[in-house]
Amino acid sequence: MSAVSLAPIGIFGGTFDPIHFGHLRPALELREHLALSEVRFIPASVPPHRGEPSASPLQRLAMLRLALQGVEGMSVDERELLRQGPSYMADTLRSLRHEAGERPLVLLLGLDAFLGLASWHEWHSIIGLAHIAVARRPGWDSTGLQGNAALEQLWREHACDDVSQLHHSPAGRIVMVDVTPLAISATAIRAQLWQGGSPRFLLPDCVLDYIERNKLYTG
Repeated sequence: MSAVSLAPIGIFGGTFDPIHFGHLRPALELREHLALSEVRFIPASVPPHRGEPSASPLQRLAMLRLALQGVEGMSVDERELLRQGPSYMADTLRSLRHEAGERPLVLLLGLDAFLGLASWHEWHSIIGLAHIAVARRPGWDSTGLQGNAALEQLWREHACDDVSQLHHSPAGRIVMVDVTPLAISATAIRAQLWQGGSPRFLLPDCVLDYIERNKLYTG
C-alpha cells in the first residue's frame, strides 16, 4: 500500500477560547464526508490574526481534552503550544508534513477563514503542504470569490469536486463541503458569561462545568 492511499489526516487549528459545538459538529461532518482517519485539533499559542485569548493556553488545552474525551477519530495536538512565537499554520503544516511523509493532510477551514486566507503568513505555501477543505454555508459557491483575485486564482488552479481525490495525493486540492449551519461563536459565549448568562447547550457540559469551576470569562 502506498503512503498516499492512506486515509488523510484532518487539521483543525484555532484558539478554541472556548471549544464549542460550532467547532465540533463541522469537524465531525468533515471527518465523515471526507473519510478522514482523524481530525487533530491544534490550539494556537499566539494567534497571529486576533488578540490574546482570554483563557490561558493550558486552560484552553484542558477544555479541548474534555470536549474530545472518548470521541473516536478526534484528538488534540499540542505542537503550537510548545513552539515559541506566533502560531503560523504554514509552520505547523511543515512540521506535520515532516512526520506524515506522503500521507495526505487536509486543512479544515470555515468559510470566513478561507476568505481571509490571503492575509495569512506564507499563505501561498499552504496548498503545497496540505489539501484544503472549506466548510461552507449551504448555497454558497465559488462566485462569492469574485473580487478576491488571489483566492480566485487559487480556486481556479486547485478546486476539485471529487473529494475522493484527497486520498490520492499528499496536498494541492481544494474542496467545499456543506455542513450544518450553527451560528455559535466563542466571542458570544464569552459575552454571555461576562454578563451572567448561561451558554449551556452551545458547548459540551463538561467544558461549561470546567469554565464555571475555574471562573473563566467572568472578569
